[in-house]
Amino acid sequence: MLQLEQQFDLHTDVESEIFRKEASACRVTEYSGAVDARILNIESDGGILYSWKGATGTTRIGKYNSNTKQNKLLYSFDKQVCVSSCSLNMEETLLAVSLAQNAPPEERLRPMSKCLTLLIEIHPINNTKVLKAVDCRVKVQFLHQDTTRKSVLESHLLLLTEDGYVDLYHVLLTKQEGYRVVMANPERLSKTVERIVEDLSWVQWDGHTQRLYYLTHKDKFIMRCVQFYSQHSCETMMELPLDLPANAFPTVKFVSLGFDHYHVERPEEEPLRMIVFTNRIGSMCICYSQPLQDKQEVLYTVVLVHKDCSKMFRVSLGSEQPRQEVTHLHPLFIPMGYYTLVYLQGHFLHCINTRQEEKLCHSLFFSGHDVDLGLQCLAAEVTVLHSEEESCGQLLDLVSGKIHSAELSSAYLLQILRSETPSRCRSSSSSSSSSSSRSSSNVHPQHLAALHCLLVYMGNDPSLELQIIEWLCDNVIAFESFDQIQEFILASLYRISYNKSVSLDKVLPYSSVFDMKDVPVCLLEIPGVLCSTELHIKAALKGKGLHGFWTELQWNTERTKYLDAVPNPRYRTSHIKADWDKLRSERKPSSHMNHIEENTKKVLSMVDTWCLDKKLVPLFQEEDHQQRVLIGLTVDKLREHLNRHLPRLGKKKTDSLVVCYVAKLLELIRHMVESVWLKYELGPRALCLKQQASSAEWSVFHFMFRILEATRGLCLPFPPGFHTLVAVFAVRCLPHHIFLQYIDHGFLQLTETFLSRLMTDLDNSDANERLKFSILKRLPEPMEQRIYHMWDHPVSSASISREYVRNLLEKHDKNKGFAFTGRDKSSFRPEFLPLSYLAKVLSDIEEQALNPFEEQENVDASFVEETALKQTLILLGFEEK
Repeated sequence: MLQLEQQFDLHTDVESEIFRKEASACRVTEYSGAVDARILNIESDGGILYSWKGATGTTRIGKYNSNTKQNKLLYSFDKQVCVSSCSLNMEETLLAVSLAQNAPPEERLRPMSKCLTLLIEIHPINNTKVLKAVDCRVKVQFLHQDTTRKSVLESHLLLLTEDGYVDLYHVLLTKQEGYRVVMANPERLSKTVERIVEDLSWVQWDGHTQRLYYLTHKDKFIMRCVQFYSQHSCETMMELPLDLPANAFPTVKFVSLGFDHYHVERPEEEPLRMIVFTNRIGSMCICYSQPLQDKQEVLYTVVLVHKDCSKMFRVSLGSEQPRQEVTHLHPLFIPMGYYTLVYLQGHFLHCINTRQEEKLCHSLFFSGHDVDLGLQCLAAEVTVLHSEEESCGQLLDLVSGKIHSAELSSAYLLQILRSETPSRCRSSSSSSSSSSSRSSSNVHPQHLAALHCLLVYMGNDPSLELQIIEWLCDNVIAFESFDQIQEFILASLYRISYNKSVSLDKVLPYSSVFDMKDVPVCLLEIPGVLCSTELHIKAALKGKGLHGFWTELQWNTERTKYLDAVPNPRYRTSHIKADWDKLRSERKPSSHMNHIEENTKKVLSMVDTWCLDKKLVPLFQEEDHQQRVLIGLTVDKLREHLNRHLPRLGKKKTDSLVVCYVAKLLELIRHMVESVWLKYELGPRALCLKQQASSAEWSVFHFMFRILEATRGLCLPFPPGFHTLVAVFAVRCLPHHIFLQYIDHGFLQLTETFLSRLMTDLDNSDANERLKFSILKRLPEPMEQRIYHMWDHPVSSASISREYVRNLLEKHDKNKGFAFTGRDKSSFRPEFLPLSYLAKVLSDIEEQALNPFEEQENVDASFVEETALKQTLILLGFEEK
């Protein structure tokens, strides 16, 4: 499920260097003693602090620089000590160390504190100051410095204790002899202490963002977040009440689960585990778990602060689980982009979508003993390291000392897509008396979740997108529970904007499931999993001047509350159909039509045209009035929707977003057509109307028609030329009567480009004649007259002549007052006048006209005369058509 890449290995990156240094210290060729190297901390700059046992009974502390891949010795104790916590300031002049002390047998009667916290000058090694000597464990952590300052003569150190308080030490420094950095007035250090937190039950430090999360409990549990700034001031930014068991944290005891977050354990019961993840665009997830007493199910909660809701999951593990296998049920929470992975080794894996959380079908869930993340150790031995600037998390193996970056495996998700096709799925309104909720266990809603994960989370890979299109080609028939082509289009479009703002989640289209009137049960539930949602979690942001992450989080929570209250906040493309039907019949220029056309020009100018040089597929090479109107109208309506619900985006950003959105849609459809074109190795002959379609061409037509069918309900625009291509394949693949039925039912849109090719490329055989006449009958009158001019046929020539005579005489009647009122009566019809007289009248009128060819191009009295003669010969049987 995960693709792991090793970033650090304590054995190869550190221990080999340790052995070399110890061999040099002992003056031997090769050192073979035990060094017992242990990772102590990972600082915000990526530096890894570690300790090891020296050859002469010493304990040494070193730092591995993850950028230069170099090791550096920081400090040596002249005896073996147990270092429980360590931190280094950014200037590498001060080292804070917390030592766990155990009295030797001969000194057990002497009083001794269990933990000794020291502050050591190491540039150069000089003075050591005792900060605390207490009977509880202490964690130490330096704050970030202001890197813009040329000379920093102060450091700031946090001390977190199991007694439930957090202190902040302000350490003033001074320079001596130009290079020695020492503490100024170390005897007054205790007077600079600032108490930050008291009576905490749980605490987590996020070094990358300089935030301290902690829980306090009086009447109820309150989570707070303290933000530290570069000038080392701090303020409480958030308060959030959490519904936790009253005895969740009776005592505080640090557990070695990691370095960025410190948890607590309960001595007699299974502990409640908690962790907080954030993302720079303003999302915050609080995850915690607590096994139930019967050991047959596990309970975990994900609080989505940015979505103003909380989701609690209760997962049944099954009665067949052996008792000894379910003694420690603590799932591992791993941040993965906008997903949160909940992993219980040997039981289940839940990949929760934290951006589109409304439907369970957009999250992946797997259960069974075969569920494996690909880790080489037990999940209990893994610590999650996370930075909100990174899309993926890191996993630290506490036993081996290895750090891996973790990404979702695209190969694994593709394997899910290519697995067994989803079986029948009950609709939400179906009677459940004949089948229990377990009846949908054979259904595969994870196809939908895997498709969205591939397209949105990791869809920037062109080769991956091509593999998904190939899967669509192999699974052309729509699944019963969802239309995979609709999901492919909507998810791909969502991908281009989801990183811009969390607020877009509820405004832009994401999945066709949201438009279903009757959602299948398999998309609403997961067998063995109960989910309950709590809305309005009452998070309070309290900072005086919110900026950065906190501004985004505040905006996201406020917009979520607003969008939950207004009707239909999510844009639905199908709502523009009525406006499109009205506009596409307009031919007269207007300010509104000019505005729509300008939108279209912006979109088409952005469409990537690199493949047009190859002329692989003839798209974007013709004028399609209807599609140009729909392109511009889509831009207009989407812009209007975003401006109404998300005014904070601003006009420039919104304009750019909607134009890119529609351009991406056109590119996406072109990419799909090109991919299937290459898959079946079609060439220019595929566009020849005179030949019957091959099996490969029929497959291409089937796929293109499925694209047309999938997007018809969404009312999405197509690249100009798409409808021409579909019509060309349709007339070659389908029997003529079926082709005409497709036109009658609105499945095919006939373009002038297609009709002109049909009239000119197909001969006038009886079958083709019938087809052409049948098509002409179905065209609106203005288009019919234009198409007649493209068909070299006596009937079309006669029609053109009659239209020309009628228009010319009507115009002459209007301009010269020549009354020709009897032309519709049986005694006087222009088309039945003696031919020579009619030709003379028309010639006279043409001579007087300023532009005799204004009405019909390339039509004059001679053409009318020639057509009439030919028609007469045909009627008399002297000439064939």
